[in-house]
Amino acid sequence: MVLNMVLKCAGSVGHKHALVKPRSLILLNDLQRRQVPHTTNIVARMVQYALIITPALEESCICMPAELRIFPVLGIGEVHPGDDIAALVLAALTQMGETLAERDIVVVTQKIVSKAEHRIIDPSTIEPSHMARMAAAQGHKDAAYYEVVLRESRRIVKMDRGVLVTETHHGLICANAGVDESNVAGGSTVTLLPIDPDASASTLRAALHERAGVDVAVIISDTFGRAWREGQVNVAIGVAGIAPLADYANQPDAYGYVMHASNIAIADELASAAELVMGKVDAVPVAIVRGYPYVAAAASASQLIRAPEKDLFR
Repeated sequence: MVLNMVLKCAGSVGHKHALVKPRSLILLNDLQRRQVPHTTNIVARMVQYALIITPALEESCICMPAELRIFPVLGIGEVHPGDDIAALVLAALTQMGETLAERDIVVVTQKIVSKAEHRIIDPSTIEPSHMARMAAAQGHKDAAYYEVVLRESRRIVKMDRGVLVTETHHGLICANAGVDESNVAGGSTVTLLPIDPDASASTLRAALHERAGVDVAVIISDTFGRAWREGQVNVAIGVAGIAPLADYANQPDAYGYVMHASNIAIADELASAAELVMGKVDAVPVAIVRGYPYVAAAASASQLIRAPEKDLFR
């Protein structure tokens, strides 16, 4: 009853931030079950806390969705240099009987963006340097491949047993500077990361808005390994129309503790969630996330990169 009361009161006002955190609702139900006195007053305070939000806090309020829908965009097919990704996405959605909706999040893999933007290279056309030959002597790829990696790198973070972890010119730290041999037709070619993933996301977002008539967010994703953990996950390397971080600093939790260092990488989480319906070998390079109440903002994926002065491992 308490849960229904809070949801009903919050929903009746229709405020875009009228949502009580789930753990708070669980706490209220627990109070009622144990017949704690003054539960009704607690409910009233919770509703007031949920609904009366000052303008200064309105944009920073973080709302949890009731549910999310994530679905793959099927039928895009092979992407070639110069292809119009927005046209491919919209045509595929039409074939599926789907359309873009207001505030959808369009997650696109880096691979098709790189292909469309001519970021494909044949390493055999490149003369390897002495450093590239040294890496090849330790690793399982030829020297020309490592030369491409070195040219795409700002600095080498770690080189061991033929594995290069580098910092790209974007500031991303990843294996082999994001140079990738998978899902590339032609056998000998590799893809490079987009020159400016944020600009790629922004261009795609504008094209989708112009043609579909709805305002969406766009995330360009790529697959990264993780220090100290096995397995890879998809992360955001470019964003448009969405704040990539949700900062909970100075917000109280359900027990009144004021958080200080909880800054959630929303864009990375959305990229990883979208990958679950894409797969790595199913040729599905785009997914739609629907129902997540993100903060629309002119932002950059570079906000997800920890500054050197805050990085304990530099």
